Amino acid sequence: MKKILCVIFAVAVFAGVFSACGSSGSETQTADLTHHKILFTMENGDTFTIETYPEYAPATCENFVNLVNEGFYDGLTFHRVVENFMAQGGQSTEKTAQTITGEFSANGFTQNTLKHTRGIVSMARTNDMNSASSQFFICYADCSWLDGNYAAFGEVIDGMSTVDSFLEVERRYSGNELSEPVTPIVIQTAEVIE
Repeated sequence: MKKILCVIFAVAVFAGVFSACGSSGSETQTADLTHHKILFTMENGDTFTIETYPEYAPATCENFVNLVNEGFYDGLTFHRVVENFMAQGGQSTEKTAQTITGEFSANGFTQNTLKHTRGIVSMARTNDMNSASSQFFICYADCSWLDGNYAAFGEVIDGMSTVDSFLEVERRYSGNELSEPVTPIVIQTAEVIE
């Protein structure tokens, strides 16, 4: 009987060790899903802060934070500003960023259920679902038609009034939309603050 109890105890300890290992792996995964706060300071001194939500789009958040840490966005502009839609920035003709897999349901990535509502930050892309790289946009309003088709990955948590002020800059038509700022809306710096 003592032998059986010892065997049961040994099995329980063995199972506990493996369970703890699995737990440790989960903690590591959680560590990889850290929310980051990124402070954007515009050329005129106004600021806004984006918080990343990697539980929805982990590779997208990682790419964005890496670009910020590289200083990629410093000196770039918001080149497309459309009332009741969004402000888009991060385009560069001199710097290149790698393309990433589109983390949204239309591309087979179902964990991204973040909705495109006011203040949500998402990746811009071409018709190629895996063409996002550095360009991102911030929603001015509910843009539910984008849900599941673009990789939403964060939110403006402070300074949305700064993003709203982009609409006060005179814009000209680009194609068939009134969207191109006449005076460039320049990002002075973007930095991870948390």
